[in-house]
Amino acid sequence: MSFESAQTDSAPLEAILLVGGKGTRLRPLTIGVPKPLLPTAGVPFLAHQLAKAAAAGVTRIVLATSYRAEMFEQVLGDGSEFGLELTYVQETDPLGTGGGIRNAAAHLRSGPDDPVVVLNGDVLSGHDITAQVELHRKADAAVTLHLVQVPDPARFGCVPTDLAGRVTDFLEKAPEPVTNQINAGCYVFTRKFIDAMPAGVVLSVELETFPGLIAAGETVMGYVESAYWLDVGTPEAFVRGSCDLVLGELGSTALPGQPGDALLLPGASVHSSAVLSGGTTVGAGSSLAAGVTATGSVVFDDVQIGAGASIHASVIGAGARIGPGAVLDGVIIGTGAEIGSGNELRHGARIWPGVRLDGTAIRFSTDA
Repeated sequence: MSFESAQTDSAPLEAILLVGGKGTRLRPLTIGVPKPLLPTAGVPFLAHQLAKAAAAGVTRIVLATSYRAEMFEQVLGDGSEFGLELTYVQETDPLGTGGGIRNAAAHLRSGPDDPVVVLNGDVLSGHDITAQVELHRKADAAVTLHLVQVPDPARFGCVPTDLAGRVTDFLEKAPEPVTNQINAGCYVFTRKFIDAMPAGVVLSVELETFPGLIAAGETVMGYVESAYWLDVGTPEAFVRGSCDLVLGELGSTALPGQPGDALLLPGASVHSSAVLSGGTTVGAGSSLAAGVTATGSVVFDDVQIGAGASIHASVIGAGARIGPGAVLDGVIIGTGAEIGSGNELRHGARIWPGVRLDGTAIRFSTDA
């Protein structure tokens, strides 16, 4: 893969990428791999974000890491593959969203009045970062938040704006939302307002920084756009995000192939009678036997799936073995796990790495 940054007439644009979370909602997939590095439509999740940032004119990104920090540089390198320069900063103790941003800012090169993009490491978005930066500059704002409208805003940060687009309040997970606009996790800060945050302390931009700026009368803008947006923090959302990328619902230059019903990575072997659909990815070295049906799923590398097995809306970890006739529906199978012939797993079941389910016709569901 090779990606080039967009050319701009303005000063080089820097970004901070928050990737310190443990991804507990995606366990057992995240036991050995940070969530932002999980294979997503054939490449590490962050590859899609880095390619998008480069296309928006970002030239340098500081990654704020914590959990399994050493793995990020091992996987992503110096960023040249994406047309970027990557710098890695590790938090020895988690500092929260604001603390992580402040800690990473010490490694920025931008001036006090320059814009700095802040990206959340578990969001897929098709919004126009360039337009968000332009709005920020035009409004001379302290910070500009990407906002999206959702049917159920109670689970997110609720962000009302006035007729001019200025944010009037920031209500984190409000029980009675006053608007359907939510915080979508991409911010443009003017650098000096990051530097004004207290250093070395746990700090939440959602609970402290944004409300504090609003209360102080600083200009906090909302950039509202209805493009594709997805928080991939849950297993269901992770599968959906990977499949949407394969299907082309969200374009990504990091996708290793053309959009379609399925993505087969090099070395994958799929029997001619197997049926793949719904944006399924089959990882490198994986093998699907005769009569396998895989719909809307993510199969990691070196997986073996036996004849007649049915896989739906599931994630199969690297090196797993799925026996003939097994039925997997909405489940996660950990790295190296073995599911015997005829087993049936449904509705959110999670099998930990290395676990072996023998026998036949064992049925397991979290709804049971």
